[in-house]
Amino acid sequence: MTESTSPPPDRAAGSVVVVGAGPCGLAMACELLQQGVPVRVLEAREDRAVGSRAVQLWPLGLEVLRSVGVLDEALRRGVRIHSNIYHLRGRLLTVTLGADHEPLMLPQEQTMELLEGALERLGGRVERGARVTAVEPTATGVTAKAEGPSGVTELVHADWLIGADGVHSVVREQVGIDFPGSRLPLDFLLAEGRIDSDLRPGTMHYYLGPAGSAVVGPMPGGRTRASGVLAPGFSLTAEAVQAFLDERTGGDLRVAELDTLGTFATAERIASGMRRGRVFLVGDAAHTHTPVGGQGLNLGLQDVHNLAWKLAGVINGRYAPAILDTYEPERLRAARQIVSTTHWMIKMFTLGPIASRVQNASWNLLGATGVLRRWFVPLLAGRRVDYPDALLLARDGGSGRRLRALLGLALLGLPLPGTRLPRWVPGAAPGAEPGFRLLTVGRADSALARRGRRLAQAHGTAVRHEHFRRRTTSGFLLLRPDGYVAASGAQPGGLDRLERLLTQLIAAPETATA
Repeated sequence: MTESTSPPPDRAAGSVVVVGAGPCGLAMACELLQQGVPVRVLEAREDRAVGSRAVQLWPLGLEVLRSVGVLDEALRRGVRIHSNIYHLRGRLLTVTLGADHEPLMLPQEQTMELLEGALERLGGRVERGARVTAVEPTATGVTAKAEGPSGVTELVHADWLIGADGVHSVVREQVGIDFPGSRLPLDFLLAEGRIDSDLRPGTMHYYLGPAGSAVVGPMPGGRTRASGVLAPGFSLTAEAVQAFLDERTGGDLRVAELDTLGTFATAERIASGMRRGRVFLVGDAAHTHTPVGGQGLNLGLQDVHNLAWKLAGVINGRYAPAILDTYEPERLRAARQIVSTTHWMIKMFTLGPIASRVQNASWNLLGATGVLRRWFVPLLAGRRVDYPDALLLARDGGSGRRLRALLGLALLGLPLPGTRLPRWVPGAAPGAEPGFRLLTVGRADSALARRGRRLAQAHGTAVRHEHFRRRTTSGFLLLRPDGYVAASGAQPGGLDRLERLLTQLIAAPETATA
């Protein structure tokens, strides 16, 4: 085996190596290339991964596809889900999702195809057969040892490295990040193909009966996916799948032809950290959980969306390196929230007959009162994930004063820091650079609006000021490029505290990147 190396001084300034060419690795490379960051994508496999795998893209995951310019094609290829139907011991509970919460069913191999196409249009490519075997972070960069398909080992030098190499991440192991958790004692069925039924189009069906649960949903091309927790000794045959469906769904589904049939195990694990110096983890390299609810790929894509604008901003001299300190606490909190949700959901899907009867009665009540539509649907869509107030690096006034301030914001109808953008806030202008938006709300001639304009002007292109007239609310919001509220307040004096925050996060004009 031979070894080659390019000396560190030859690397492109602000370069990034992405290890892994799954959806998260591809999306990360695309978002960075869009902002002018040099990227290499190393993938151990010599061929493209095939199979549907993660198929349910919720709106926040779709926003990542929109950001790299492939959403329209994804929508053309996929199937939108308009409602969930819960089969509760002979009763049907239909929950309409609403346009803001509708997921898209799209096989993972097609998502990856779209993302790799975007990568190539941006000037990047996947280097296949490049198996990373060692990662060595330093104070000024990262060196990865990659074994190529011809037996040549290359030492790849970069300023930053992103581990997007899955549950068995070499990057995570190499930098010494633990992956605590455990395998669940459950096996899941994955069957796809032509399954004849009279199920309503555009619906996911959840069967929660005394014989066990099953999930049945539409796929592109007239195909159907059926899954569920299996009893021990399940035989992988079309006849066994038919018996599974008869038992769990009442016999209204007929297996005509299966092109995918298998089982898989799962675990609940969250990495002890998502960053080691200049190395970051995204996607399955950082967390894994049960597939119920289709949360996994969406959680990983939101890792990407959180990190890309921060890292590109630091590399391009827009933000101070301190902004990268927010990635780990924010995304670890998101992972814990999602894993907690999926753990609760798998418990719900594996109840015994008596507990199942009680649960179904509860679900009927929750559906009748609208709680499922108002609370559970946004939870599935990922819109209830919130962040610690990590951007407020400098506290003032103590916890008591802070609690009073937060209560005041809630009473005024202003969102709290760390929550997602409220629906009444207009989206960023198409094609706008990914920077902070300082939105003042109320009268156009107010002191808040004038002070907000001056504050934004002092930070150049890193902060854009916008004013939004709203008769019932007066205040300000600092909005992040990834759709979260960084700070909010109701008084002009709050902008003085915001100025101190921005001074910490936004790089001085002469700041150089490393």
